[in-house]
Amino acid sequence: MLRSSVLSLTRPRLATAIARHGFHSTAFAMAPKVVATRVLPANAQARLEKENFDLKQWKEDSSMPRETLLKEIQGAEGLICLLSDKIDKDVLEAAGPSLKVVTTLSVGYDHIDLATAKKNNVQVGYTPDVLTDATADLTVLLTLAAARKMKQGIRAVEQGEWREWRPNWLCGYQFAGKTLGMVGMGRIGEAVARRLRAFGISRTLYWGRREKPELHEPLQAEFASFDKLLTESDYIVACCAMTPETKEIFNYDAFKKMKRSAIFVNSARGGVVKQDDLIRALDEDLLAGVGLDVTTPEPLPTNSALLKHDNCVILPHIGSATIEAREVMGEMCIDNVLAGIQGKQLPFALKH
Repeated sequence: MLRSSVLSLTRPRLATAIARHGFHSTAFAMAPKVVATRVLPANAQARLEKENFDLKQWKEDSSMPRETLLKEIQGAEGLICLLSDKIDKDVLEAAGPSLKVVTTLSVGYDHIDLATAKKNNVQVGYTPDVLTDATADLTVLLTLAAARKMKQGIRAVEQGEWREWRPNWLCGYQFAGKTLGMVGMGRIGEAVARRLRAFGISRTLYWGRREKPELHEPLQAEFASFDKLLTESDYIVACCAMTPETKEIFNYDAFKKMKRSAIFVNSARGGVVKQDDLIRALDEDLLAGVGLDVTTPEPLPTNSALLKHDNCVILPHIGSATIEAREVMGEMCIDNVLAGIQGKQLPFALKH
């Protein structure tokens, strides 16, 4: 009878009752509270629901409301979040001292207040290395789409503009013998360069944190200054991390240095582009084509001036959107939560 009445109590009162009646804590072990701001991919979600968690999960196809997150995070030991969730000081402090681990279903982590997490001894996890193939594939898709006027072609079919064959209609650019400029030559940047090499790219210039001599022979890759990359490249692709050094590095001056036949693609972060300057460059026909998987803000407002340009292909930040990649990301987040709750080092930890 006593056990039944004790189990009906709230978590704090349950702990008090256990102590008062002298029961061993293992007899009344409470499942650790874990908050998930979204439903995970199918297989990962099934695993998450089977774990011994007191799971508080937002099941709607939208971001967890701020007030809901601030309420549910109280007393939680683990948090699974997304890029769209602002995990700031208010959230971390609302959780209280019980919070042990925050893990994000992303490679990016600029939405998490790392300083406050460290101060509160909260481990932070993310999902590195798993997005390379998915993001590289999409980056190549955007490059091809921008170069071959994919947006205009689709609209022509849909709007009845497809008439007789015309020798000068919807002519884009090939890749054979052209120069690729990679801004950021990490795993994704290298994967993009290797894929585009198969399309006939003969020379690759890259700018980043350090030179990589091992890429010289297989990719004909040359470590170059940012200005040289801008002025000599036919295709310029941003795959760099978002840092103070790269924030709005693609501004009007940068676009003006590019060839008028250049194709610019960004699958990194919207913030590496000064978006108003990109709009100005498109208005002035400084670029032949643009492909974007990231913008500022996200989602992009439907009245954005970017959308009026037929030579600007925009996708809704779906670089990692493959079944394979997202399932692995979900599994990595669960692994991080399990380790963090047990006080172990996270298998996919962010150093901060």
